[in-house]
Amino acid sequence: MARVLVVEDDQFVRSALIRHLTEASHAVRSVGTALEALREVAHLRFDVVILDLGLPDLDGSEALKMLRGVTDVPVIIATARDDETEIVRLLNAGADDYLTKPFSVEHLSARIAAVLRRARPGGGEAPPSPVLRVGGLSVDPTRRQAELDGRRLDLTRREFDLLAYLAGRPGVVVPRRELLAEVWQQSYGDDQTIDVHLSWLRRKLGETAARPRYVHTLRGVGVKLEPPAAGEPTR
Repeated sequence: MARVLVVEDDQFVRSALIRHLTEASHAVRSVGTALEALREVAHLRFDVVILDLGLPDLDGSEALKMLRGVTDVPVIIATARDDETEIVRLLNAGADDYLTKPFSVEHLSARIAAVLRRARPGGGEAPPSPVLRVGGLSVDPTRRQAELDGRRLDLTRREFDLLAYLAGRPGVVVPRRELLAEVWQQSYGDDQTIDVHLSWLRRKLGETAARPRYVHTLRGVGVKLEPPAAGEPTR
């Protein structure tokens, strides 16, 4: 069971989502405006937010930015807009998934399950994951903490997932398609989605694409994480 917040102003769609999600054993709350959604996430804990873009008080894309300012709860965009550029922009802005209306309840349930798997790695049954160490970088998947030379890194959930996946394969070039499938749980996407998050991650690691230390991009191939070369300072 998941705690789901439905943000949808169309009463018919809203009622249908509430009914079907409740039948699927989820605990559902719903609101019809962006400001109501912000109040909800500020006071209550949710496992996932289903966010419509066509809200009466604020466009959903702006609502997404505001949500990301106060919480890292997974957000699934559910809207009639199907422009690919818009989809990529919203994914880069922090959305975890994107569904175009109309969609089936089964499709939505599958997307929710995929998002929750990413938010709850291991399902609580697997043994504790070992701390991953690459040079001066340490990543603890169980505690979801990362440090560089003993300094805690302030990472978003997606940045941590990306770093942890790469740290689990040090020195291995990971294809972009694999990153989309395993980190984003998507079978399609634009390279810009990965590039934006890599840029944010590099900034927090104190490096740039022009002068990489840990994160290396091989054009047309993929991405790898490895310790700085011998003799190169770790900071």
